[in-house]
Amino acid sequence: MLSLTVHLKTVAHLRGRGDRIAKVTFRGLPFYSRVVENCEEVAQFNEMFRWPIASQLDGNEMLEIQIYNYSKVFSNRLVGTFCMVLQNVAEEGHLELTDTLIDENNTSIKTSVTLEIKYQPMNGSMGSWSEGQFLDIPDDQDGVFTFETDSLLSGQSRGSGTSPGRSLHGSIPTFRKAGKGVFLAMKLGKIRSSKEDHRKEDEPAILDMEDLDRKAIRLAGTLDPDTVSLASVTAVTTNVSNKRSKPDIKMEPSSGRPVDYQISITVIEARQLIGLNMDPVVCVEIGDDKKYTSMKESTNCPYYNEYFVFDFHVPPDVMFDKIIKLSVIHSKNLLRSGTLVGNFKMDVGTVYSQPEHQFYHKWAILSDPDDITASCKGYIKCDIAVVSKGDNIKTPHKANETDEDDIEGNLLLPEGIPAERQWARFYVKIYRAEGLPKMNTSIMANVKKAFIGENRDLVDPYVQVQFAGQKGKTSVQKSSYEPIWNEQVIFTELFPPLCKRLKVQIRDSDKVNDVAIGSYFIDLRKISNDGDKGFLPTMGPAWVNMYGSTRQYSLIDEHQDLNDGLGEGVSFRARLLLSVAVEILDTTSPEIIGSTEIQVEGVSNISESATGKMEEFFLFGSFLEATMIDRKIGDKPITFEITIGNYGNQIDGVSKPSAGKKKKKDGENEEEESELIQNSSEDEADEDAELVSVSSTPLMKPVITDRNYFHLPYFEKKPCVYIKSWWQDQRRRLYNSNMMDKIADKLEEGLNDVQEIIKTEKAFPERRLRGVVEELSIGCSRFVTLANKDLNQPGRTKLDRERLKSCMREMDNMGQQSRLIRTQVKKNTVRDKLKLVQNFLQRLRFLADEPQHSIPDVFVWMMSNNKRIAYARIPSKDILYSTVDEETGKDCGKVKAVFLKLPGKKGFGPAGWTVQAKLELYLWLGLNKQRKEFLSGLPNGFEEIKAAKSGSGPHFAPPVSLVYNMKQVFQLRAHMYQARSLFAADSSGLSDPFARVFFSTHSQVTEILSETLCPTWDQLLVFDDVELFGEASELRDDPPIIVVEIYDQDTVGKAEFIGRTFAKPTIKMCDEHYGPPRFPPQLEYYQIYRGNSTAGELLAAFELLQIGQGGRADLPPLEQPTDSERGPILPVPLGIRPVLSRYRIEVLFWGLRDLKRINLAQVDRPRVDIECAGRGVQSVLIQNYKKNPNFSTLVKWFEVDLPENELLHPPLNIRVVDCRAFGRYTLVGSHAVSSLRRFIYSAPDKTSNNWATAAKLMNGYLVLTNGGSQHRSSPSLSSRTFSRPAGDISISMDSEPSVRKMDTVVKLDAMSDAVVKVDMTEEEDDKERKKKKKKKKGGVEEEEETDGSVLDWWSKYFASIETMKETLRAQEAAQAEAEEREDLEIAAEAADIKLDDLILKGSKLKEKSKDKKSSKDRKKGQAANSLEKQPVKAKVDELVVFNKELETEFGMFEDWLHTFNLYRGKAGDDDEHAFDDDRIVGRFKGSLCMYKVPLSEEITKEAGFDPNMGMFQSIPHNDPIHVLVRVYVVRATELHPADINGKADPYVVIKLGKSEVKDKENYISKQLNPVFGKSFDIEATFPMESMLTVSVYDWDLVGTDDLIGETKIDLENRFYSKFRATCGISSQYSVHGYNIWRDPLKPSQILAKLCKESKIDAPQYGPGGKVKVANRIFTAPTEMEDENGLKKQTEEHLALAVLNHWEEIPRVGCKLVPEHVETRPLLNPDKPGIEQGRIEMWVDMFPMDMPAPGPALDISPRKPKRYELRVVIWNTDEVILEDDDYFTGEKSSDIFVRGWLKGHQEDKQDTDVHYHSLTGEGNFNWRFVFPFDYLMAEEKIVISKKESMFSWDETEYKIPPRLTLQVWDADHFSADDFLGAIELDLNRFPRGAKTAKQCTLAMIQNEHELPTISIFKQKRVKGWWPFAARDENDEMELTGKVEAELHLVTAEEAEKSPVGLGRNEPDPLEKPNRPDTSFMWFLSPLKSIRYFIWHNYRWLILKVLALMLLLLMLGLFLYSVPGYLVKKMLGA
Repeated sequence: MLSLTVHLKTVAHLRGRGDRIAKVTFRGLPFYSRVVENCEEVAQFNEMFRWPIASQLDGNEMLEIQIYNYSKVFSNRLVGTFCMVLQNVAEEGHLELTDTLIDENNTSIKTSVTLEIKYQPMNGSMGSWSEGQFLDIPDDQDGVFTFETDSLLSGQSRGSGTSPGRSLHGSIPTFRKAGKGVFLAMKLGKIRSSKEDHRKEDEPAILDMEDLDRKAIRLAGTLDPDTVSLASVTAVTTNVSNKRSKPDIKMEPSSGRPVDYQISITVIEARQLIGLNMDPVVCVEIGDDKKYTSMKESTNCPYYNEYFVFDFHVPPDVMFDKIIKLSVIHSKNLLRSGTLVGNFKMDVGTVYSQPEHQFYHKWAILSDPDDITASCKGYIKCDIAVVSKGDNIKTPHKANETDEDDIEGNLLLPEGIPAERQWARFYVKIYRAEGLPKMNTSIMANVKKAFIGENRDLVDPYVQVQFAGQKGKTSVQKSSYEPIWNEQVIFTELFPPLCKRLKVQIRDSDKVNDVAIGSYFIDLRKISNDGDKGFLPTMGPAWVNMYGSTRQYSLIDEHQDLNDGLGEGVSFRARLLLSVAVEILDTTSPEIIGSTEIQVEGVSNISESATGKMEEFFLFGSFLEATMIDRKIGDKPITFEITIGNYGNQIDGVSKPSAGKKKKKDGENEEEESELIQNSSEDEADEDAELVSVSSTPLMKPVITDRNYFHLPYFEKKPCVYIKSWWQDQRRRLYNSNMMDKIADKLEEGLNDVQEIIKTEKAFPERRLRGVVEELSIGCSRFVTLANKDLNQPGRTKLDRERLKSCMREMDNMGQQSRLIRTQVKKNTVRDKLKLVQNFLQRLRFLADEPQHSIPDVFVWMMSNNKRIAYARIPSKDILYSTVDEETGKDCGKVKAVFLKLPGKKGFGPAGWTVQAKLELYLWLGLNKQRKEFLSGLPNGFEEIKAAKSGSGPHFAPPVSLVYNMKQVFQLRAHMYQARSLFAADSSGLSDPFARVFFSTHSQVTEILSETLCPTWDQLLVFDDVELFGEASELRDDPPIIVVEIYDQDTVGKAEFIGRTFAKPTIKMCDEHYGPPRFPPQLEYYQIYRGNSTAGELLAAFELLQIGQGGRADLPPLEQPTDSERGPILPVPLGIRPVLSRYRIEVLFWGLRDLKRINLAQVDRPRVDIECAGRGVQSVLIQNYKKNPNFSTLVKWFEVDLPENELLHPPLNIRVVDCRAFGRYTLVGSHAVSSLRRFIYSAPDKTSNNWATAAKLMNGYLVLTNGGSQHRSSPSLSSRTFSRPAGDISISMDSEPSVRKMDTVVKLDAMSDAVVKVDMTEEEDDKERKKKKKKKKGGVEEEEETDGSVLDWWSKYFASIETMKETLRAQEAAQAEAEEREDLEIAAEAADIKLDDLILKGSKLKEKSKDKKSSKDRKKGQAANSLEKQPVKAKVDELVVFNKELETEFGMFEDWLHTFNLYRGKAGDDDEHAFDDDRIVGRFKGSLCMYKVPLSEEITKEAGFDPNMGMFQSIPHNDPIHVLVRVYVVRATELHPADINGKADPYVVIKLGKSEVKDKENYISKQLNPVFGKSFDIEATFPMESMLTVSVYDWDLVGTDDLIGETKIDLENRFYSKFRATCGISSQYSVHGYNIWRDPLKPSQILAKLCKESKIDAPQYGPGGKVKVANRIFTAPTEMEDENGLKKQTEEHLALAVLNHWEEIPRVGCKLVPEHVETRPLLNPDKPGIEQGRIEMWVDMFPMDMPAPGPALDISPRKPKRYELRVVIWNTDEVILEDDDYFTGEKSSDIFVRGWLKGHQEDKQDTDVHYHSLTGEGNFNWRFVFPFDYLMAEEKIVISKKESMFSWDETEYKIPPRLTLQVWDADHFSADDFLGAIELDLNRFPRGAKTAKQCTLAMIQNEHELPTISIFKQKRVKGWWPFAARDENDEMELTGKVEAELHLVTAEEAEKSPVGLGRNEPDPLEKPNRPDTSFMWFLSPLKSIRYFIWHNYRWLILKVLALMLLLLMLGLFLYSVPGYLVKKMLGA
């Protein structure tokens, strides 16, 4: 029965006295123990609990033990809990352990529990096994029995010696017994190779793969073989190793080496800049380099179109951290720096990680760093591209500009970043550091000490933090090795930031210059997650470790770069406690500080425990072997030192702090230390008290292995080291990383297998992939179960919690997806799914990288003479121990081959490739309390030797050395067959290679083969009496690795290193039979590495045979040696060397080209020698290379014995020698054809009618696949393959019914991605046009008339470019659609929906995702919209624009003539920047054809078979031929600037042979995108002059002209190609006009010639416009017009129709080169691999013996047309009122309008002033006149002007036609006030409103939605337009309206009807009827009184007057009354 038994023994370290009880729970079933009464420290339970279980024990299940204080009255109180995962139990069946409990808060307590667990599966299959038994398959109910695919580490056996208690796991062969089981086990993908297989049977331990497949299929019965999952082929290809871990083959650190980078930035334009009437300049800054654009005057939307290039030569890390900063500066001039409007920052890495490494035509959002509360300050449209060596940038031909004006949709932000970024504060808190090195000499310190008597620490550290181009510093802590800062550096930056890394650096403050002590980079992507359940960047508080140069202080540190973070640190430098947090700011709140200046503030200290509980760790290492020690070091004694942090570092590790309290090495207080010791159990305490770390091996003198290497004679005595160290216990972080890394390693290995299977074309890669994906999903679910532990461990940070959540989500998700993918892996989808799974791999690697460190890495140093020589760095997580297998590091408790390398820059290049030493090293790192496991992984059979001084001391002290008393003797046979594609190490371009094989302490060499890159040694090296220590059975599974190094022998000096590879031998123990399937071993390819790059492959096999009692006599016999010149050599025996067959190889010798001089002498009489597998053939001698470089005899052949297996074919060597006088030969150059597969001839299949299968040479001697190399999307009908039987197939060339008057009909249904192009013939075109004219009156949109006279070659060119863009867009859309469909499918399969429902759902889904409009949707949308919006295009005949070189479209034109580059000279390595191109000394042209010898009769009997030509029938003769070459150069784009001003003055130079054409006088001034539009005729003679070079030079006034870039074209291959690349075939035939036929032969003549050459019947022209060729019928129109418009009959259209569809002709057809323009990259030899621009051109070639061609096409650039724009400003209205009246305080404005055309700023024109407008109304009747030159096709204005007064000549600019109108308020004494403006793009501007009322701001704000008009079509428009400006809150506001009339006339019309400026003659405008108020007050004061005072105050004045009269009368009355009264009274 299945059962689990737990024996609970004791619980120790309990507190106090009391009764205890235990509760043990498994699978929810609890048992209680008896109550142990009245116990103190220890409770002796000693009880057994047994659970009978029904199903097998799963490794994920948990056992839980809880200990309680028992109380009769109250409830029991929990003391602690112990939980464990039963994985080891499930595997081992038995486990004993002691571990601590944890309390309710999940913190570890002292109390520990000791228990033993046994697991008894059914019928006892887990116990120990006697030798002869088999593992039977348990039949559980479903018949499904799973073998675990987890690792095989049996880490639990104790002690030393052999382990009888180990279990025997299921191994493949035992499946032979149980049918059903095998199939099921395979289906579950869990086949395992066994660990210990000591069986005497002949059962193989490893089945052959084919064997497995057959078996699987046989068992599967009727099942489709595709559904059977062949799991881990790993079991088949490599032994699953248990005690050894894989060595890493790539040696050299690549990170610190500088590389070339070129960053090109085009600043196109800026929009919506905030500010009034500004003069903006854009500053582009990368790192410290700044460049400025020119200044544009008074505009808020300047157009620059300026191109800047920055070149860098720095390491990638430095490059990607540089910040690109774009800033807009307002009114900068010589005197003042200008004011910053806003800027935009992004690091170079973000650009580089974009698709194609670039942003194209995107808008950067500007923000103001000094005022973060403000909103966006404007936009800059730019292109940014980052190119490193070898990247080629494709310029995307994106949609036309209207789409790009949508700013929101094209922001310069990576995918997934929101457009509205918010400001955030980044807080970097720096607490303290430990373990700093000395940074000063101790001399000064000693002097000080003598005087003052105090000891000082020799370092003054501070921390510098760099982020987004800003640096912040903490304070300096004077002289402290353990500084405490407690400060925080605060950055304010937009979030999410476009800078990926934060750099934290500890620096030493020094009076002279500060140096870095160590650096650490924080990758923001690793400490945050942008998903919907993501989290903001957060980290710590956590320790980070810094590594750098070695710690001893020297004044000049050669490895200082390492401290700056470049390259791999070679020593621990310090660790720093820091934390990072981000807070999103609410910019609306008032208390926010507006600026982004860095702030530094103090923070409070954090407690010790915040970073985790201190634990004592124990590191053990054992050196089993030290070999391959470089001979330079070999004469002095050597010791190895292991360090972890500063522990174990004896020379320069400890910088003891001088502070009063004595501290531990890494700064833990003594008290804590003593407490730690008391924690341990009694017996350990005394032992630990004396345990002194031993960190280095004893000195030992090396012994010679061979000429190059020494080894240390360890033999049976292996030295050991051990170190105790104290670190915060953060193992959980490393465990999670380890689990992910292990899943990733397994996945990577599996994927490599799958790729290998695909590459070697073995069967069933899909099954292996299914197995891999299944392992991945199991791994993921295992991770999710295991990772969720120890959640409340002390020191867990927010990042730990969040990261765990997101890792678990990701892993869960990955597991689900991989289960889904597994169901989709089919034969045909393997490659796609492989790509998907590779993405998983990258994702896993990314997740596994833990940003918060805990334990520093371990360094192994080889020391000699007390100097550090070479090192290896081993991540501590790789050797960290855990009780759970998956969490254990991959090298923990395993023997690993470690290669030591030189530190720092010394390790670059050749020095880094030679191994300094190879160690077989065993390492174990774990908590001190888990220490008893530390020896369990060592190979068995040793005794421990303890340190002498401990005497009878502790029984558990670690050993200082191990002695192996078990020794096995072996014989190693290395079958060295051959190597191929080796690195060329000699100046001849060849090598003299030999191989040196190392195994253990032995080495042997093969013979030296001279002058070859593909040596076939065919040699067996026998190593006798190889002694290996340890148990035989273990060695059988885990042999040490064999190292093979390949050298180049030099006559003087020592041999030069070529490369190295590793291998594992196949092992036969003495009791095994030597026979199939394992023996004899198969030859395998091993990849040879040289540093990080590959340097060839080795074909070899290795077997290791144990020598038993009988001695060597029992071994399989060896053959007799063959005598070679160097003595007897054993050949590779028959069973191992490949089976050979007889092949014939025919060689076509055509000629040699471009041979360079050899030792200054010219090559005169060359000959080609071909050699393959020891046989070969020589060409005839070329008598005079200068006169004729072609061979007179074309075809020769030789026969050779080659392996049946094509993959084992040896390479074929081509060598060219020059025959000098007196029979001397010198080697000119050589070429090795590494794979002959493409030259194997396969006979045509007679039965098939389908031309596509009728083959000749595999390389497409006729190019097979559909029409050669035509794109599937090329717009022609041939995208359907015609596979009907060969009857008459008619192909109609008439266009579809005339409904479709569209040039390109794009069907965008889900399935199609084809673009069907409907061609129209001219006559129909005319009919259509007439019809259209009639329709016109009703239509609204007027259509441009296509006037034949207007059309020129450029119309055709621009139309073709549009078509190309559309095709690309349609492809993009189709691709997006396909991607989306796949996403939906995956989603559907996850939810089990059928596809039909899907399409319904799809629409709903889309609706949901509208808010997250992905780029996919956008692409689709763009394509679709551009098609809907597109007006019906005028019909223009088109050509094909290739956006790459023509030859890449047509297979390099190697359809029958191949070009082989000849190399000579040493191959360069990266650092010498020697590109292989520099080694090319010439080219051999010819071809090869190989076939098995008896060839079928049919071929040789065919009519006209020429036996001399062999397989190369119907090949043209190679006599010299005269050709007229006509080169058309259209234009160049994106040239690399050559002048200081960031521009160039380019001109074209054409070279062919000796003739050279320089077009220097026609250079184009200051232009990086010049349009040349020229054709050049050159006469040439092939073959002498066949390489055409087109270069672009930069014209300089003084000095020589510089080469910008050049491109080379091999004309000969084009000339002779079957694709007929001499003159492209146009789509239509016409005899006049822009589309004139260029070829001297008419289509019918070309067709007849082609038919004759291909031996098919001549074309038969029938009535009714039909022609029949090779049973295919084509139709086309039969009449054409001549120049006078007369119709005449012709067959040319018919012939042309056939030519355009020639690829459909069976057997001989191929796509003919169409009329085209090709785009070629320009390269500069000084900057290899980096594109310097592109050139668009094409070449026509005409043989001179044919009729002469017509004159060259005129493609000269279009001259801009002169236009005049007349703008009449009639009125303004509602202009805002600026001035206050002096007298009345009334608002008024003195209005005038200013206007200019962009680019013509100097031609500003102003109206007169309408003074004193009170309502904002102004009347002007004023005319502006703007003459300008305009290019219709490009929609650009052309301006020629001198850039500055010093310019030599005028520069031409092209800018969009934009009219700016501004309204101003005139002031007399101060500057005029700007009120508002409007800018109209004359091609697209809103129609003016009919009345002022209808004119609103919406006209400019929603321009995208409103219909637009073009002045070039309308000619005359009148209307009202709004003026706008921005108010204080940056909102657009309406500031006025203008009524204007725009009238466009051509220059001729302008001459006929001239007009005057303003209101002048001729055609004067009448004076405006202005109100009387409109005048100047100081000119007519009376008038102003009348108007301003009387007008407004007349009633007041009248009232005042009346009142005054009244008062006067009253006064008079009062005045006169008394007198009057007196008179009256006195009666006078």
